[in-house]
Parts: sequence; C-alpha cells; structure tokens
Amino acid sequence: MKQINKEKPVLVTGATGYVAGWLVKKLLEQGFTVHAPVRNPADKEKLQYLNTIAATAPGTIKYFKADLLKPGSYDEAMQECELIFHTASPFINTVKDAQHDLVEPALTGTKNVLNSVNKTPSVKRVVLTSSVAAIIGDAADCLNYPDGAATEAYWNTTSTVDHMPYNYSKTVAEQEAWEINKKQDRWDLVVINPSLVIGPGLNPFATSESFNIVRQIGDGSMRFGIPDLSIGVVDVRDVADAHVIAGFTPESTGRHIISAQNINLLELANILRKKYGNAYPFPIRFLPKPLVWLFAPLAGFKRRMISRNVGYPWKVDNTKSIKELGIHYRRVENSIVEMFQQMLASGIVK
Repeated sequence: MKQINKEKPVLVTGATGYVAGWLVKKLLEQGFTVHAPVRNPADKEKLQYLNTIAATAPGTIKYFKADLLKPGSYDEAMQECELIFHTASPFINTVKDAQHDLVEPALTGTKNVLNSVNKTPSVKRVVLTSSVAAIIGDAADCLNYPDGAATEAYWNTTSTVDHMPYNYSKTVAEQEAWEINKKQDRWDLVVINPSLVIGPGLNPFATSESFNIVRQIGDGSMRFGIPDLSIGVVDVRDVADAHVIAGFTPESTGRHIISAQNINLLELANILRKKYGNAYPFPIRFLPKPLVWLFAPLAGFKRRMISRNVGYPWKVDNTKSIKELGIHYRRVENSIVEMFQQMLASGIVK
C-alpha cells in the first residue's frame, strides 16, 4: 500500500496522447503539478490543447524534452515525483517488420521508463497503461474462459510476432513491466487494461485505432457491410478516471480491465444511425465471413485474424474496476455520438 503525497509533482508520459490528454486535464483541475516529458517542448501547436487547459486550471504543467526510446531520457522529469503514469507507447504509421516496428519499441519504451524509476528514489508507484490486448489475443480465446468472459487473471497466449503483432507487443511490454517490478520493493505497479477507447479527444485530430474505426463507419468505407467483429468499448474520460483513482488509492493493486460494454461494430453503427438517420452512409448489415476472409489480404489483414475473430463473441468482465476503483461507466451511446459529432465538427467526416 503506497500513500502518495499530493503536494509532490506527478509525471505523465505521452502527455499529448488521446487518453493522456484527459488524464493531464483531470490532474491539473485537481491542482497537481504535472511533469510532461515530450519530444519537443517548443512545439506550441502540439501543446496548445494542454496549455489551454493549464491556463485556467489550479494546477501547473511543466514540459521536459524526452524520447521514449532513449535510455535515461526521463531521469530529469522524474525528479521529486512519487507517482508515475506511463501512458506513452510508440506510434507507428505503417508496420513493415512487426518485431522491429512494434515489439522492440514497446519493450524498449517500457524498460527505459522503469529503469529511470529504479534510479529515482522518490517514486513510490507506477500506473501503467496496458490494454485488454494483453489479456485476450483473439475473440476465439473467449471460448476457453468460464462464462466466456476474460478476467484480469488471464494473459494473451495466442498472439505472436506473426499473428496479431500489436496484441503481442502489448502483452510482452506489460509482462516486462511486471518482471522489472518484481526485482525491487520500493515502488509498486498498478496496471490499467482498457478496451477500445472512444469518446471526444481534447485534440479533435488525435490519432487512435478507435478514430479510424468510427471514421470508417461514418464515411462510407463500410457502406456495403461491416465485419462481424465483437469488441469492448470504453469512454476515454472513464479511462482517465481509472488512472487517477488507481494512482491515489493506497489499496490499488494488480491489473484492471477498464471496459464499459461488450459490443459489435454493427451495434455501434446502429447507435449512430438512430441519432443521425440516413444522413451518413452507415453500414446496415454484416458482411459474410467467407467474403471477409477472401478479401482480407487486400484490406491489409491476415486470414488467420479473420478466422479467429469474425463471428466470435468477445467478452471481458469489468467487475474489479467497478468494485475496487468505483468506476461508474458512461453510456456507450453518449460516448460514440460525442466522438462522431466531434469528427463532423472538425471535418474528419464530411
């Protein structure tokens, strides 16, 4: 059990990110001094959303130059901090070599941040942003769980560098964090495992896989049909809340699935149609699985991914987050509509 001194600064890696932006906002509004290591502290355009919040919040933000993939890069920003929120992950536009482009950067980033933690005597707790991808590899895995739903006790054992490499990278990065944590007894590790994060971004042009999916649902890319893919979704503000609560609750321990609802992509499309009618070309039917399988390579997907995910129910159990963190999840209907409305306002969806 770690009691965090709220007078001390807290560090947030990846502060300009989708989830981290809301986390920083909540910390500033509660009066904290936030240390924000970023690639370029002089990039006013990239930092304008955080600076706008800081201008009217009781808290203070301080920027530090840092590179996730450079050893020792976080040493300065970490000084005097008792609590570290590690949300940063390498952002890759295109993956040509999964080991080189995804797995190694995820591992290197985790090692660099936690090696700095080991060198900084003030640190008492690290809250790590992982993913449900470190728990479930494919939807088909859920068939092996009691009641068909994964809990924090499970690990993704089916993803590899060649199959679902992003999920594999999240798994090995979290496992590495636990290994580093076990080798010392000064700081404890609390992990947040969100499902697909939706809801408005502080930066309307934020990048995340959920933005790509929702954009494609609304811009006509899926007008002829949508794959029968089940996922979990959660509002970005609930994910930020979970980080703050996990950071400052002395009893917090272990992993936490943060997911509001198990849902499929067509259900998300139907929520938007209920709100906007036929004003946008939302899909109205599932594509037949054999058709999705046949054309998967043209869309950049491997057929094994289609075989083990399309048509299978995907489920997680969020009981721990409700009981131990006291999370009150926002309605998915509101989150997805707010997200889509922001895309319309910013011109991402015409």
